[in-house]
Amino acid sequence: MDIGDLQECIHHRFDQVKLLETALTHSSYANEQEGNADNERLEFLGDAVLELCISEEGFKRFPSAPEGQLTRIRSQLVKEKSLAAIARGLGLCDHVLLGRGEEQQGGRERDALLADVFEALMGAVFLDGGFEVARHTILRIFEDRWPEQAVLPEIKDYKSRLQEVAQERFRDRPIYVLAGTLGPEHEKVFQVDATLPTDEVFRGEGTSVKRAEQEAARQALDYLQEE
Repeated sequence: MDIGDLQECIHHRFDQVKLLETALTHSSYANEQEGNADNERLEFLGDAVLELCISEEGFKRFPSAPEGQLTRIRSQLVKEKSLAAIARGLGLCDHVLLGRGEEQQGGRERDALLADVFEALMGAVFLDGGFEVARHTILRIFEDRWPEQAVLPEIKDYKSRLQEVAQERFRDRPIYVLAGTLGPEHEKVFQVDATLPTDEVFRGEGTSVKRAEQEAARQALDYLQEE
């Protein structure tokens, strides 16, 4: 696997190349190759690093924007479709290691899978170089993707909307937890629980963690609107 060009694209050369290889290893491949770790833990870490870096930069770029607008901007930048487009631009679809079933099912072109690989890659950069290196890498990648102004139209993003409502009503945020998965590896369905500050729990299902979170958030919003 020639990954030199990928490192050039993100302007980071790994000292710990194993981290990069793990970031590119989908669970379907790891399950078929004994001793290989998959990228799910790195994806978890990268998601948090990405959210922090984009949140901080948005805070600096738009000093007059209220929380709701900053949330919408961040959501637009890090939503699944946006991250998948970045992953394609970096050529991650050519580098990701997939199991036979996932390959046959067209996983190399699935938005959810590519978005997850990109997040895992950012998690790997963070572990390899530290926060400032990861921040620099992320801001370089997103440099031309920021809106010119903070005012964005309302978007159908249930998770962002639920956060706004929860902050307004309870001065606290909902918590999302991966509850489990269903089905075979190449047709996996994720289950996510969204817990409100008042302890009500709503379970969403989807073909990716992000889609399951959106469904759980939608249910929670419906509940709050009926109260």
